[in-house]
Amino acid sequence: MRRSAAAASSVGWFVAVGGTFGCLLPYLLNDWHFHRPLPYWAVAQAAGVVLIGAGLVPLVQSFIEFAKADGTPVPVASPPRLVVSGFYRYVRNPIYVGFVIILAGQALLFGSPGLLVYTGVAWCVGAAAARWYEEPVLARKFGAEYQAYRRAVRAWLPRVHPWTPSTPGLPSTPGSPSTPGGQAGCTRSRGGGPTSREA
Repeated sequence: MRRSAAAASSVGWFVAVGGTFGCLLPYLLNDWHFHRPLPYWAVAQAAGVVLIGAGLVPLVQSFIEFAKADGTPVPVASPPRLVVSGFYRYVRNPIYVGFVIILAGQALLFGSPGLLVYTGVAWCVGAAAARWYEEPVLARKFGAEYQAYRRAVRAWLPRVHPWTPSTPGLPSTPGSPSTPGGQAGCTRSRGGGPTSREA
């Protein structure tokens, strides 16, 4: 896929999926109303704004890594090599992690218990998708290369120091891609050598 097409597809996917599950559903569930359940809740609201901004960073940067790798988060147009650049060097699911942080920030901003429950449900859905769909598919398809990445980088708790691949055939510098929800996997490069990706 050409880089311009990958970028356009990634932006479309980001707007459609992020807008639906991060904005439209919370709005339709009637959770986008400001409440101050406790005194001095303005401090919590300020923290919520910070969390929303912080969550956008890994989310947006991960989509950029897809585009740079000539792929998208859409499973049918995933990139051809491993994404271990950017936040994928710290955590296997940066898109899921960023999304959950944004939802937690919304729960604080609006003072909404309903949004807190929604955040928990969203995390459970993402964790189930990663554990029971993405990881087994990647492990079956890409074998040892993916397993090395999985052993080195945790799914949800970021590493303190970025991971650098040492397996022969894997890129040792940033600049590789990933798959849907935010995990890494491995595909074949045009030269035939194994590389990786995640969702």
